[in-house]
Amino acid sequence: MQSLTRLGDDLSFATAIIDQVDALTLPRFQTQDFTVSTKPDNTEVTEIDIAAEQKIRSMLSRSRSRDAILGEEEGETGTAARRWIIDPIDGTRNFVRGVPVWATLLALEEEGEIVMGIVSAPALHRRWWAAKGLGAFTGRNWTNAKQLQVSQVSKVEDASLSYSSMSGWAERGQLRGFLRLAEQCWRNRAYGDFWSYMLLAEGAVDIACEPELELYDMAALVPIVTEAGGTFTSVDGEPGVAGGNAFATNGLLHEEALGLLRSITDGEGEARA
Repeated sequence: MQSLTRLGDDLSFATAIIDQVDALTLPRFQTQDFTVSTKPDNTEVTEIDIAAEQKIRSMLSRSRSRDAILGEEEGETGTAARRWIIDPIDGTRNFVRGVPVWATLLALEEEGEIVMGIVSAPALHRRWWAAKGLGAFTGRNWTNAKQLQVSQVSKVEDASLSYSSMSGWAERGQLRGFLRLAEQCWRNRAYGDFWSYMLLAEGAVDIACEPELELYDMAALVPIVTEAGGTFTSVDGEPGVAGGNAFATNGLLHEEALGLLRSITDGEGEARA
């Protein structure tokens, strides 16, 4: 594992990258002057997604040339133990429709562990970042940053749940389990995408979950949630990002909330023992 000093340097470098990407993406979002196409998986992509990833790759190639890169739009390059993971615009559909809930996500993985993440949502005037052992923070810059801490809510009936959509739960055969969890919570809202997890890290939300995600959707979120004191697993309870989905809580609620989600599957008449 790299030293905290080196990790801090990587975080500072990632911040400089994100500054340049925000300067590219925000003006185009505000003017809405871009083309939109459909990828083979039927998801939307804009020329801004592609340009943002190319900007990040260009800066990484100059200063971190030995590191591998995995990006949503251009795939994987390199095989090094250190790998940067890019989602140039998380929330592309929001970006296209003029909804300000979208962000650039950048993470650093070392020897299979996500050790740093930064999430920038310039249309919301918000940014979040974390590195292993250094804590999690939010703010527009380092000088006015606020350290993040998850909530201390300890009962599901007192908890606020945020999710993205319900269709993926039906495809997994877990819609009934998701609805059971949502009904047990004090409040549920579909803040969606990265924002659910950033609100969790801030203590404004207590549970966040999504049934279908790619590595680049999750990587930057994990250190921010965990360094703020939360727990991030798959819906099967596997720590980290390996499960292709996400279930994150303030930690105190994790077993109870995950148990409710998994207590019944679609087609079952009774809860599982």
